Amino acid sequence: MKQVYERLLAEIPNYKAFLTARELDESSFALAKEHPDTVSVFPFGETKEGRTLYCMKISGGSHVGLMFGCPHPNEPIGTMMLEHLTRSLAENEELRKELDYTWYIVKAWDYDGLMLNEKWLKGPYTLYNYSRNFFRPAGHKQVDWTFPIDYKELHFHDSIPETKAMMKLIDEIRPEFIYSLHNAGFGGVYWYETAATPEIWDEMRSAPKEMGIPMNLGEPEAPYCQLLSPAIYKELSITDEYDYMEKYGMKDIGDAIRVGTCSADFAKKLCGSFTMLTEEPYFFDKRIDDLSPADRTRRDVALEGLEWNARANEYLVSTLNRTLCYMDPDNPFRLALEAFTRNRSEEATRRMIDEDPEYARAATVAEAFDNLLVNKFYKLLSYGMLIRANEWELERMAAAGEKDEEKRAALAAAADMAAGEHRKLAEYLEKEIDYQVVPIRKLVYIQLKCGLLMAEYLKAHPQT
Repeated sequence: MKQVYERLLAEIPNYKAFLTARELDESSFALAKEHPDTVSVFPFGETKEGRTLYCMKISGGSHVGLMFGCPHPNEPIGTMMLEHLTRSLAENEELRKELDYTWYIVKAWDYDGLMLNEKWLKGPYTLYNYSRNFFRPAGHKQVDWTFPIDYKELHFHDSIPETKAMMKLIDEIRPEFIYSLHNAGFGGVYWYETAATPEIWDEMRSAPKEMGIPMNLGEPEAPYCQLLSPAIYKELSITDEYDYMEKYGMKDIGDAIRVGTCSADFAKKLCGSFTMLTEEPYFFDKRIDDLSPADRTRRDVALEGLEWNARANEYLVSTLNRTLCYMDPDNPFRLALEAFTRNRSEEATRRMIDEDPEYARAATVAEAFDNLLVNKFYKLLSYGMLIRANEWELERMAAAGEKDEEKRAALAAAADMAAGEHRKLAEYLEKEIDYQVVPIRKLVYIQLKCGLLMAEYLKAHPQT
C-alpha cells in the first residue's frame, strides 16, 4: 500500500467512544471553517422529525465518491472512520491528490435514529448496555431500505424523507464509488460488493487479520446471500429475497415484504455506481471463524435456532400486546418490534433447510455458534426495544402532563416485566459467550483500509 495511505492508517486516533449526532455536525462545521477552500457543508434534505441532513464535500479529484455513515442508526463505526478521513483529507493535499476523488460525505444518514442510540454510544460496551439502549427502525422506516422498486408483484414507492434526500443527492453527483458504512453487532468481518473484485480480496482480508479480528465464517446474515469467496458476498437487493421466497413456494410475496430496495441497487441502476460494505462487529468470540466440525448436523442447529427464535417472538408479541392499546401508532419501538417478529421468510427458510443437501453435513463450530448463540444475541436487541417501547410512552405521558394512572401502571408493569426477561437473557449470554470488545481504532482501521483498496481498484477498473 502507498506510503501516504500507510500514514493515514497509522494516524488513526485511539477513539474511546462514539460521537453523538450533534457532535458529528459540530465537527463537520468546524472543519469547513478551518479549510474553506477545500471543505464545504450543505443541507441536502430533512429527517422524518424535521432535522436538517448535512453533506460534506471535499473537493480535489477527478473521480466522484459518496460515503455515508449510519445507514442503520445502531451502526456508528463509519462515523468515526469519516471523522478521521475527512480531517486527514482536509489537511493533507498529498492524500487528496493520490486518491483523486471528490468526496461527498454524510456522517449520519439516519440522524433521528442515531439519537435514539445515544445512551450506549459512550459505553460501557457490554452485551447488556448495548442491547438495553439499542434502537433500529422497522424495515419500512429504514433510510437504506425504502428506495422505490417495481419487481414482479412487489411495488414499493413509500420512500421516507431521508431516502428521498439520498436519491436526489445520488442523482445529482452520480458517484462512481459508494461506500455504505454499515456494521454488524456481533460476529466477525465480512464484505458485500456490487461486482466481484478478486484482485483485492486477499488484501481486504488482510485488514482484519492485522487487527486480530476474525472473519465471519459462520452462517450468512440471510440465507439468500451469494457467497463470492470466504466472507465476501455479492451486494444484496430486495429482489434476492423475493426470488428466494418464490423459489421455496411462498405466496403473496409482494404483500409479505413491505419494504423497498437499497441504495446500492438504486444507484447501480441509475448511474452504474459500485457499492461496497465492510461489515464488522463491536463484539466477537473466537468461535465465529472456527471451521472444525461440531457434533451435530447443520440442519439440527439451524432448526433449533429457528425454534428458539419463534418462541422468543411469541413472548415479544404477547408482552407487547399487553400495552398495545396505550401505544401511539408511530411509536418507533413498537413499529420495529412488529416488523422484526413477523419473520417474513421463515417458511422459505424451513423448506430450504429441509431440501438443501448442504444442511445434511456436520455443522462447523462457527455455524453452530451462529445458530445457537449469535441468534440469541440479536434477539436480545428486540428484548431491549420491548422495554423501550413502554418507556417511550411513559416519557410522552410525563412530557404532556398526562395523569391516566391506569395507563401509567400498565406501561410501567410491562416495562418491568420486559426488563426482567431482558436481564435474564443478557446474563445467560454473558456466561455462554466468551466475547471480546473490539477497540474502535481497530474497527476504523479495517473499514478505512478496505475503502482505500476499493477506491484505488475502481480507478483502474471503472464499472461504467
